[in-house]
Amino acid sequence: MQTLLTSAQMRKADEFTIAKLPIASIDLMEKAARAFVQTFLRDEFDANKSIAVFCGKGNNGGDGLAIAHLLCNNGCENVRVYIVNFSSKQSHDYAINLQRLDESKCRKTIINTAAGLGNVKADIIVDAILGSGLNKPLEGEYAELAKSINKLNKKIYAVDVPTGFPAEGKISADYRGIKAYKTICFQRPKINFFFPESALATEKYEVVDIGLDEGFIQGQDSDFHLLEEKDIRAIVKPRKSFSHKGTYGHALIIAGNVNTMGAAILSSMACLYAGAGLTTACIPQSGLIALNTVLPEVMALPRDEYTRIENPAKYQAIAIGPGLGISTENERLLESLMASNQPLVIDADALNILGERPDLIDKLPENSILTPHMKEFDRLFGDHETWWERIETAKNRAQKGKIIIVLKNQFTFICLPDGKIYINPTGDSAMAQGGMGDILTGITVAFISQKYTSADAAVLACYVHGLAGSSLAHSRIVVTASQVAMQVPKEIKSLLL
Repeated sequence: MQTLLTSAQMRKADEFTIAKLPIASIDLMEKAARAFVQTFLRDEFDANKSIAVFCGKGNNGGDGLAIAHLLCNNGCENVRVYIVNFSSKQSHDYAINLQRLDESKCRKTIINTAAGLGNVKADIIVDAILGSGLNKPLEGEYAELAKSINKLNKKIYAVDVPTGFPAEGKISADYRGIKAYKTICFQRPKINFFFPESALATEKYEVVDIGLDEGFIQGQDSDFHLLEEKDIRAIVKPRKSFSHKGTYGHALIIAGNVNTMGAAILSSMACLYAGAGLTTACIPQSGLIALNTVLPEVMALPRDEYTRIENPAKYQAIAIGPGLGISTENERLLESLMASNQPLVIDADALNILGERPDLIDKLPENSILTPHMKEFDRLFGDHETWWERIETAKNRAQKGKIIIVLKNQFTFICLPDGKIYINPTGDSAMAQGGMGDILTGITVAFISQKYTSADAAVLACYVHGLAGSSLAHSRIVVTASQVAMQVPKEIKSLLL
């Protein structure tokens, strides 16, 4: 998995690489510029397009000057550099690249105030004004300039990070920075790119390798880690010869109500397709016909208002919540399961019950897995203004309770009891459909039943769930939850090849 760094740590990685190789900082800047230009030209090469490169006077601006110079040398005939002259300070490497630019055929314009921008007729804008060191919202001339550039309604490519966007930490709702079409960032994505607020600053990002020392980066102390396919291949286990249904465990899913049997069926389907040896659905009596018709392989434990799970230990894994409904009896059922001290997978209405009974949260069995979306999370732990605050709370509560919190979003955050936060990169917007959370719950409980640890089950479930959805999305604009469930065994098999 990739260790994700703060902007300060990335600067240390620069310094370490410069000292170790050794390489001059100006040459490392040139490598970064070449990597940017290669990606940019792959996306946008058209000699007739005009390009405006906005450069501040720090190292991000130095990158921009090198990029402009390379664009001119690669057949782009209409390149103009706009020097953002809002500061008397300039970096050493910026000064070197400015001299190189002056010796080339690239044209440049000096901007002393935001009002002096004038009419920019470029087809594409490259933003190299301010880099990742910014730790407060844009203000003054920089904020006005960003506003003016955004009003041009041009396609904007940001160099490493959009001007005004913090690489890590809280993202202000009052974002006043550059709104990029794409950010081409160096060596690692910024931590904040995985938060929904990043959509204010960039529609997409792509990472390019600039030759920083990977050993140094991977050795840095960081809470944030980006999952990779190789991590999942190291976890997933093949089904062995002479194994049988008992080998892969018995999962119990307590789900569904009179009007919400779909959630029970979806979570049970996912559990079945993710490989549990036996799956039992604890459902209302009225749902038996539906379950038996759709999933004859799944056993039923009829649930009424007096139901208790007499012997939880007979199940290798228990999930509770999808479509369950909120009632006093369901609250008592959840509380009785917690008393057994067996780790649980808790989702949907079971999370909402915990939100109404916060005293129970501290009594959760160790290694239980909570799978909230944003609103469920805030019901559990209080309102949060930013996703950075939400993740900080999830990390602290996971450590305090020795539980796992899977905070769902386009990029799902898996917060472990040791303080590590794993970011799952798989998934697709085609999965924005009801029932996806039910599928994730079913996959997770299936993996626990197969004797994966709770941490490995959470990681594997999130990755496979997203992988199934993104694979299906190659050929369709919308993917349904049941389609994802049926795709799961194919993706598990692919990870074993």
